[in-house]
Amino acid sequence: MLEEFKKFALRGNVVDLAVGVIIGVAFGAIVTSLVEDIIMPIIGAATGGLDFSNYYLPLSSAVQDGASYADAKKQGAVVGYGQFITVALNFLLVAWVLFFVIRGMNKLKRQEDAKTDVPQAPEIPADVKLLSEIRDLLATGQAAGGAGIKPVRGP
Repeated sequence: MLEEFKKFALRGNVVDLAVGVIIGVAFGAIVTSLVEDIIMPIIGAATGGLDFSNYYLPLSSAVQDGASYADAKKQGAVVGYGQFITVALNFLLVAWVLFFVIRGMNKLKRQEDAKTDVPQAPEIPADVKLLSEIRDLLATGQAAGGAGIKPVRGP
């Protein structure tokens, strides 16, 4: 059973998947940082410092008015709709950035493929070549060694 597990774990697809997941997590951290540390502050400055993350609806009378969302959660039950809006907006921005990154990568790949892919004419089978030659000879009247035999046309 150990040998079977070893064979499974070291199969090419599993290793490729592991590498993809690791790179994906690292790339996800980069994109998340881009959104949270660069794009969101610009959006916040453009909207006058609007921060949705502290918008909530208290469900308990123990929650003090004006408390931050983190403090309000400690005091009692709250619905953090502002935090949800922030996370949803972050998701949309991450998806948007990834769309442009993948689009650029696909464009570069297509350009690279276009350079390497030289279309070649398909090879014509020998019987088709022979039939084409016979057709051409019949059309010019040179069949049977140029004896002047011409193709018969209808009445």
